[in-house]
Amino acid sequence: MSLLRVCAFAKCVSRRTLFDKCAVRVSPADRCPLCVSTRDGGIRRISETPLRLQRRKVSFMIPKRDDAKKRVVEQSQLLDVLKARIQQLQPDVVLDVHHANVQFVKAPSSGRGVSSGKGPKVAPKEKTDIPKSGKTLKAASKSKTSRWMEKLTREKKNKLTKEERLPQKIQKNVKEKPSGKSKGSKSGSALPGTSHKVISSAAPLVKGRARTKLSDEIRAAVSSTEVGTTAAAATVHKGPKGKQKASKKQGPVKEGKRQTEAKEPAEEMEKSLDQQGSRWTLSSNPQRPEEEEEDVEVAAACGDVQLSIRSYLEACVFAGDVERAHSFLLSQHRVRSRRKLLNTDFYNIMMRVWAKKGTLNQIGRIFILLEEAGLKPNLGSYCTALECMGRNPGCQPKLITRCLRQMEEDGLSADDLFSQCVFRQDERDMVLKAVHLVQPDYKPRLHASAAQCPSLVQEFYTQRADHQYPKLDFTQEELQERFRQQLRLEEDCTVTIDSVEAAKPVTDHMAKMRKLLADHRAQWQKILLQALRESKMILANTNTKDYRLNLYPYLCVLEDREYVDIMIQSVASLPPSGESLKILGRDLGHRVYTKYCVQQKQQNQVVEKLRNIYNAYTDLLAKDTKECIVLPSEYWGRLEREQSSGPSLQGGETHWPYIVSVELGIYMVDMMVKNLKMNSDVLNPAFERKLIPILYHMYTFRNTRQVGFIKPHPILIQMQQDAMESKLTFDSYVMPMLCPPVPWTSVKFGAYLLTPSKLMRTVEGATQHEVLLEKCQNLLPVLDSLNQLGNCAWSINKPLLDIIISIFNDRGSDKLDIPPPLSEAPKIPHFNAQDPAYTSAEKAHMKRDVINAKKKCSEMHSLRMDALYKLSIANHMRDEIFWFPHNMDFRGRTYPCPPYFNHLGSDVTRALLLFAEGKPLGPKGLDWLKIHLVNLTGLKKRSSLEGRLEYANSIMEDVLDSADNPLNGNKWWMNADEPWQALGCCMEIANAVRSPDPTNFISNFPVHQDGSCNGLQHYAALGRDVIGATSVNLMPCEMPQDVYSGVAQQVEEFRVRDAQSGMKIAQVLEGFISRKVVKQTVMTVVYGVTRYGGRLQIEKRLKEIEDFPKEHVWDASHYLVRMVFSGLKEMFTGTREIQDWLTDCARLISKSGHTVEWVTPLGLPIIQPYHRTRNQVLKSTIQLINLQISHDAKERPDTVKQKNAFPPNFIHSLDSTHMMLTALHCYSAGLTFVSVHDCYWTHALTVDTMNKICREQFVALHSQPILRELSDFLLQKYCTGLPAEAKNKKYQEYRRLMLLLAKVPQTGDFDLQRVKESTYFFS
Repeated sequence: MSLLRVCAFAKCVSRRTLFDKCAVRVSPADRCPLCVSTRDGGIRRISETPLRLQRRKVSFMIPKRDDAKKRVVEQSQLLDVLKARIQQLQPDVVLDVHHANVQFVKAPSSGRGVSSGKGPKVAPKEKTDIPKSGKTLKAASKSKTSRWMEKLTREKKNKLTKEERLPQKIQKNVKEKPSGKSKGSKSGSALPGTSHKVISSAAPLVKGRARTKLSDEIRAAVSSTEVGTTAAAATVHKGPKGKQKASKKQGPVKEGKRQTEAKEPAEEMEKSLDQQGSRWTLSSNPQRPEEEEEDVEVAAACGDVQLSIRSYLEACVFAGDVERAHSFLLSQHRVRSRRKLLNTDFYNIMMRVWAKKGTLNQIGRIFILLEEAGLKPNLGSYCTALECMGRNPGCQPKLITRCLRQMEEDGLSADDLFSQCVFRQDERDMVLKAVHLVQPDYKPRLHASAAQCPSLVQEFYTQRADHQYPKLDFTQEELQERFRQQLRLEEDCTVTIDSVEAAKPVTDHMAKMRKLLADHRAQWQKILLQALRESKMILANTNTKDYRLNLYPYLCVLEDREYVDIMIQSVASLPPSGESLKILGRDLGHRVYTKYCVQQKQQNQVVEKLRNIYNAYTDLLAKDTKECIVLPSEYWGRLEREQSSGPSLQGGETHWPYIVSVELGIYMVDMMVKNLKMNSDVLNPAFERKLIPILYHMYTFRNTRQVGFIKPHPILIQMQQDAMESKLTFDSYVMPMLCPPVPWTSVKFGAYLLTPSKLMRTVEGATQHEVLLEKCQNLLPVLDSLNQLGNCAWSINKPLLDIIISIFNDRGSDKLDIPPPLSEAPKIPHFNAQDPAYTSAEKAHMKRDVINAKKKCSEMHSLRMDALYKLSIANHMRDEIFWFPHNMDFRGRTYPCPPYFNHLGSDVTRALLLFAEGKPLGPKGLDWLKIHLVNLTGLKKRSSLEGRLEYANSIMEDVLDSADNPLNGNKWWMNADEPWQALGCCMEIANAVRSPDPTNFISNFPVHQDGSCNGLQHYAALGRDVIGATSVNLMPCEMPQDVYSGVAQQVEEFRVRDAQSGMKIAQVLEGFISRKVVKQTVMTVVYGVTRYGGRLQIEKRLKEIEDFPKEHVWDASHYLVRMVFSGLKEMFTGTREIQDWLTDCARLISKSGHTVEWVTPLGLPIIQPYHRTRNQVLKSTIQLINLQISHDAKERPDTVKQKNAFPPNFIHSLDSTHMMLTALHCYSAGLTFVSVHDCYWTHALTVDTMNKICREQFVALHSQPILRELSDFLLQKYCTGLPAEAKNKKYQEYRRLMLLLAKVPQTGDFDLQRVKESTYFFS
């Protein structure tokens, strides 16, 4: 029981007219100052809720009887104990609050009172009022007294024991005894809740004192000029003690302060001294690789907790609940175990708030909190201090000078402030104003970061004389107008578009259902709005423990109606089969976060600055401006430096932890389940009317795990299906952009204008990748390649879109990959399981039929809705030009950000996309269109280019017929592997050959060049394997080598041999082994597919063959996967050696307790986030959610996943590097270029140029000693600082690892330069 709680309790007792009954009159001035401070809202530790609880306890402890004498006896005895308790807990220095002026007073030596000279006159009249009769009463009071006295005695004993051990602890752990301030100190003040401590060795101690003086100067300056501001700040600030500038009469305070410091900080210093000292010492020293890894692991391990704290504080501040944020930070700071999780940036959040208000006093207090936590102020800390000084018209210049001098002592400069700090609103201008008060001629020097590029692209960035960067086919005014449209779209956060099903005629029943749904939604909005407001009131008042996070701030960052709109939108998009509670909660939380980020940027005044910079950025892209040999990222960076005033565009938002998003979303789901209802007779008046929920919470099984599900009521499903609503609502990031994306200039800035976007896609909640990226200084080539891919403008193939929509609105087509409507789904059979007419076998069979029918219906609905979304988005963009911003996964593979409609999609979506900019076909363009058409058919894979061209010319009649009559002609195009892309190509060829001059025909059609089993190409190049290189077309050949056909042929030879020896399954497989059966397994073996996965792939292909006997599928798939692996091992010996070496390296690295990490040749750091899975239970009112977390850096690495994933992930990182190199050099050559991993797209005119660049960059990439550099990196990373003892088991493990990492697989004799001559390397 703390001192303040006891005082508050005594005050509660006194309110029950205790002193009146005792005939004692105590004026308010004579009461306990601590009680007065509690009453007046001064500095206190206890929250209101515990205080109310104590008051209720008082009423229980004091019986409500008419006998006043009995009550007085109990109260008087209780007061004796409380006074003793106060005396016991009484510190040497206490606070007296008078009109918000905090002053120090010396406690009387007797401890009987707390005053500055006039103690409360509590006379011994208490004895005269004690009744002499009533033994029962005495016994009762005695029992109560003994219980309190027992506790008091026990605590006294514990305190004495601690005091006896204190000198030993101090002598053992602290070399320098903590001391108070010297007499030369300008101020003896400190922040409430803090005390000055020695935290590190001698060198940091000097800085600590200097910082203390700075904070004291700040507070001293304020206390003399801003009494009112100090009072307001003191009201908000809550802490255990308060310190302010001492008056002349308070001389003895320093001595008492030293005594307090000698006792209170010792326990905290005991455990944290070594850690803090070592951290400060190491901060200026270069780190060894293992130290860097430890930093990454520690940062990742604490990342979730720290991210939760930071996001909570920022949400509180954004919502205007500063008092909650301040109280929460102090509650974290007070407890040593929780304080370790805090860093300087958390304190800076509150300093930023006080700086906006010009409250220098609070800035000084938080500086002292930083010192007490063992943290050094960083640039953000000094920035807020200077900002506050800039806002304060009466700020003394010497204080600003002192602040700048302290920065210099910490190795920071004013230029660092303006180049590295993230500013909001007018913060930068205020900081500059403060600096100008002492340095009127100062001008910030902002320079572009001089990051050293990898050797692979050194020439690309230094020699640009022959570069021809492409322009967009738009004027500057057109681009600026497109920017305004995109800005409006992102500010709204959602967009509503017409569904392609809207083309159907509206029947009376449809109109009735639409009106019924609209009426219900309006009613549901009102209900949810009321429920949300009530739940927020409950949450606001139930936070009984300050250190505990709750959802209240996250429910305040948006307007109430915005939360309701998000919930209503989620009900409309819920599938009939339901959705997992965890997934639904995550999506809802993410929508709230997206709106929150957009509104943050609006509040920080980012939009206006973004508009100015983007308008200037269009000067680089527009066709009506001068040529400029500058990359987009460089140009944007230059514009930011030129327009440096105002808020920063980069790094303003904090990502919410995954668990926070899920918890917030589940809270909203729970609100919907409990409150959204409708009448049961809404569709059938014959039913009994009663309110029924429209959403049900239920459980289902996924594999063997029970999963919570939210499912809509069948009546709601029927209403939505009958209404066939003509509108679809999407989040704005789902749509392609209407203007060129913002170029990626850093890890945290790029892509969309306002919508938050990540540079690297990661597992939800993983932070290891972000930590590595922020440390990396040479990401420029990676960012520039993403910018190049994002700058490609697209348009819609409208004739093809109309054909697809007509089939979609008819009955769909499984053959053409257009899902049919649910009306075509199989009917779910109904039967009575209790009917005795059915046997148990028949019942089991019917149950299986029901399960299969439901599964089929669910799959059909998912496919239908996916197609509906894609086609509706395409139809919405049919007259627009648009762009796809790009980001990447943790291996470096690039992806468009819009999730539904993009060029990485299915055949249908790829066919709908054309380049917005057209180019003439030129002399060879028409031939490339014809070759591309043959490639899309899947025929002539082993034919030469000349043979393919000859075949295309031979089928021109079918090509033209397909273009003219796609649905009513001979439908040749429908038999192609990629039918819709083939049809689009037929139309393009028809338009070209019918033009007056095909060489001048402007073509927008993208032509593809696909790698020949690209993973095996990289393996063959790494091992210089001649046989493997020949099999995958690295070696020039007259005819293309098809590795899939080669493996199929070899497997067939194995089958013939086994069939002759009498193996039954080999005989069954006669005539069924084809390229298609083995292709997927061969392709994915290089990417780490196991025999189990390969068997499933082959099983699926065999089931697609109608004539193959289904009873032999299992045995045949087992046999074939064994043969495929044997064939690959014989064909690619070098590949297998490298794959085995990579696997073994990852196994030993993960067994040593580390995750596998490497750096690509372009400098992209990669870490595998595979750790042992731990379960985290998320408690919610609706159910317990079991989160399986496999990326927690505190857990040991998952050895199986690490070793299985390393070879494919390493190869993926190489093929992404090759693609990025090709993208950069295509951009410098003026080409339009996009990629789908190892499939490269460009105009028919520029296919030859792209092929040349592609081959050159592959040779340049593999001319680097990739495996040797990987070995050196891994050795430096994991094999430094070995144990000295040779017998040590750990030493033996490290030795094995070191020998393995150093043993790089030997390479063959293949000459890489031959790749440049290979026609079919990409074809």
